[in-house]
Parts: sequence; structure tokens; C-alpha cells
Amino acid sequence: MIQFQQVEKRFTPTLSALAAINLEIHKGELVLLCGPSGAGKSTLLKLIYREEEPSAGAVIVAGQNLKTLNSQGVARLRRRIGLVFQEFKLQANLTALENIALAAEVAGVTKRAAHERGSQLLDELGMAARRDAKPAALSGGEQQRIAVARALVNRPNLILADEPTGNLDAAAAADTLRLFKAIRQQDSTIIIASHDVNLFQDIATRVVQLDQGRIVADSAAGVGTAEWRL
Repeated sequence: MIQFQQVEKRFTPTLSALAAINLEIHKGELVLLCGPSGAGKSTLLKLIYREEEPSAGAVIVAGQNLKTLNSQGVARLRRRIGLVFQEFKLQANLTALENIALAAEVAGVTKRAAHERGSQLLDELGMAARRDAKPAALSGGEQQRIAVARALVNRPNLILADEPTGNLDAAAAADTLRLFKAIRQQDSTIIIASHDVNLFQDIATRVVQLDQGRIVADSAAGVGTAEWRL
């Protein structure tokens, strides 16, 4: 599903974020990327959804070398990926439902269908009573639930989460963990970047450890074989 072939990412001639990355991730895996701040976790995720491009090597997603994608191809790629960030990135002037539905509308779904999908997700996540609340009226854990719902609304094959519990207290972090456990049952491929190995390692099929831009450990288990296409 995802291949990194001798990937390097340099921001300056002397500043390298990733070096000699060789990695394969298969459909159905839940991969935990761990390592200290500055290890390259976020950069690796950004390469997968083409927020960044490699300085050398190739990143291949669903059989497509991302370097060859034009702007339309990048847009199609991102419609197939659900993104969850440490910062919730919700629109302050929109309700919980509108924040979720907007992601579907941007992807070309009609407003009515987008709102139907959003309402269904709010029900599934136990947030139906908060559908009309704006972000300022939601707790951190509730905002992260909305962010996760927004990531799921386009029914992505791949979910990328960058420090999804970084701004949450222990109770809200545990709640977010339960969300990812539930998503895991849907056979989605999930990649979570987190410094908190203890929180996610029990649900991960694989833990990949980065340090100073290099993979220093990779413990793999239970790999699927099915494919998806852009």
C-alpha cells in the first residue's frame, strides 16, 4: 500500500529530517511511529499525503509514485486519506456537524449527503447531542472526536494521525484511544505518530521507531495483502 524507497528529506544542505528510509506498510496495518521530538515522524506523514516531497528516493502510495502526481492527482490522493492532527483545526464559526460535513462537501459530496454522513458519524461517536455546538463550547476530548469524525467522513482507505493525543488530558487521551480501536475494526490502514508508545502499542500491529531521521527499530506483525487504488 505504501512504500518508501531510499527516501531522504533535507530542508537545507546541512539539515536532514529523514535519511535512507526504506519502509513498506500494508493494508490493514495499524503502524505506530514513535521517537523523540525531531525524529522525523511528522515529516514522514507529510510525505505520504504530499504536503512535502522527498529530496531523494521515492514515496509510492497505492502503486503511484507521488512525485509524478499533478495538482489534481494530489487532490484525489488526499480525498482518500483521513488526517487527524494534534491541533484540532476546527472552523470556529461552524458547528460540530458543519465542521464534519465541510470536509465531505470539499470532496464533492452534496450538502445534503455530507450532512447525513456527518450526522451518522456523530451518532456513532456518541456526539449527537453536540451536533450544533461550536468548537469553543466543546471540551478538548469532544473537539478531537469531531476531528476524527471529519477524518472519517470521506470513508478513507488510509488514516494518518499526528500526535492525536498531544493536547489532551489522560481521560480524553484514553477516549481517543478507544476511537482508534473502533476504527481499527473497520480494516482501515492507520498510521499514528506519537511519542507516547505506552498509550498506543497495545492496539498497534507494528511499531516503527525513528531517531534522528532514521528507522532504528521495526517490529512487524499481522500484515494484510489487499490493495487499494487512487
